[in-house]
Amino acid sequence: MKISRYWKAVAAGAAAGTAALSTALQDGTITTGETITVVLAVLGGLGLTWAVPNRPKTDA
Repeated sequence: MKISRYWKAVAAGAAAGTAALSTALQDGTITTGETITVVLAVLGGLGLTWAVPNRPKTDA
C-alpha cells in the first residue's frame, strides 16, 4: 500500500473542487447546478488521478 497514491488523488480532488467552488461563489450564491458542478469536479479529480499510476522507482 502506497500512501503517496492516496494523497495524490486527495490533492487533485481538493484542487479541482476549490477551483470550481471559487468560480461558483463569484456572484455570492450557489445554485443547485453549481453544487453539482463542484461535486463532479471533486469526483473527477479524485477518479482521474487515481486511475493514473505513479511512475515506478528506478534502481539507479
